[in-house]
Amino acid sequence: VVLMGRSPHKKSLEPDNSEDYDIVNESLEKVGMLGFKNRSFSTLSGGEQQRVILARALAQQTPCLILDEPTNHLDIKYQLSLLNIVKSLNLTVISAIHDLNIAAMYCDRLFVMKNGQIVGSGIPQEVLTKEFIKEIYDIDVEIVYDSKDDMHILYSR
Repeated sequence: VVLMGRSPHKKSLEPDNSEDYDIVNESLEKVGMLGFKNRSFSTLSGGEQQRVILARALAQQTPCLILDEPTNHLDIKYQLSLLNIVKSLNLTVISAIHDLNIAAMYCDRLFVMKNGQIVGSGIPQEVLTKEFIKEIYDIDVEIVYDSKDDMHILYSR
């Protein structure tokens, strides 16, 4: 699966070479999945599959990643694990994230969309205000900061 990430660098029917395998192994290592390289993709957990898909993207060796809901259907352990890996890559990442707490925790800059239009942008602390969240999502929230000064959004029923 990860080797498919090398296809943009190949001519038609060009075979994989040792450099491709080195890049695949390096990509698997970055996402903590090198020990799983001989496992069938279908036998992996959802979190493991997401990390393999991320490794496939890394194997393309691009300076920018575009991720569409990378934490969708993952439990919180794997959500945080995957996003910690992505954050550590030191790449430009553009991602669709619907969980406001995850966005506040991992994003350097947010672009908020409503009805297909960008209606707000800035750093999480500027954008994720009680008033703006009420305006966009029509819900009441409380914004709190923990002992590490991390922002958390508490939703009201």
